[in-house]
Amino acid sequence: MQKTILVTGVAGFIGSNLAKRLIEAGHEVVGLDNFSQGIPEHVPSGMRFEKADIRSRDIAPLFQGIDVVFHLAAKNALRDCQEDPVGTMEMNVVGTANVFDVSLKAGVKKVIYAQSSVLEEGEERRKGFYAISKAADELLASGFGAIGLTTVGLRYFNVYGPGQDYRRSSPPIMSRFISTLLKGERPILFEGDENNTRDFIHIDDINNFHLLCVDDDRVNNRMFRLGTGKNYSVAEVLAMTQKVLGTNAEPEKRERLPGDLPVTTLADNSDARALGWSPRVSLEDGIRSMVPYIKAEIERGALR
Repeated sequence: MQKTILVTGVAGFIGSNLAKRLIEAGHEVVGLDNFSQGIPEHVPSGMRFEKADIRSRDIAPLFQGIDVVFHLAAKNALRDCQEDPVGTMEMNVVGTANVFDVSLKAGVKKVIYAQSSVLEEGEERRKGFYAISKAADELLASGFGAIGLTTVGLRYFNVYGPGQDYRRSSPPIMSRFISTLLKGERPILFEGDENNTRDFIHIDDINNFHLLCVDDDRVNNRMFRLGTGKNYSVAEVLAMTQKVLGTNAEPEKRERLPGDLPVTTLADNSDARALGWSPRVSLEDGIRSMVPYIKAEIERGALR
């Protein structure tokens, strides 16, 4: 059944991919972004776009007539969040409270909002300002739920795929390895990367669950961990990337950056699987899907 769906952060990696899938599924899509994090050229065609800031009360009219909201806009680079705690709280906490509030007042049926596996990466990670902002969002969802807003929390693990932002101050692992190897440079492994293990999940698998959330009320007022249930070390990701690209460049070993501790993440996705969803994209196929985008960015001179 066609719905009118609003996506905040529509120019971001997850938001832009989601908007495309929603359009393909026949939904009417309204996208919001202020381009503080997102990329204008990532906004898909076939939808209504509004340049807007989620912190502004002026966004309220845009939520009228909306059935479902996907709230994905956030400040999410860990290093940037640590350097700007006030800006992080303004965007991730005040912005989320505003989205929840205008959604409730507009009669939106449900708000599906982004959570993060950073809350499961150990005590030191949970002290970081990004993690604190995400913990606050869960409390906000509970508070707004008590006054009538239906929410769905999606705790994303390490999402990757075509269009992932390589411009971040600390580029995502897949983007970094693919771009380095395509440019003929030596990849970098940091001390302890053999034990730095993450649950990586492809954007297509994430979007399959997004679409389930639109129509399935079994998800309402719950939180789901979205990962594959299998993890790989950073060193294993490099080896897989080399296999996909047919290279065997010897990695350069470096000391870890201060505060960048190796972590292990592994999603308990049993609640999501119980609804009939399961991740289908293998790590090898997922990395392969990213190569054309990164190659094109290098060829047009955007990625140096």
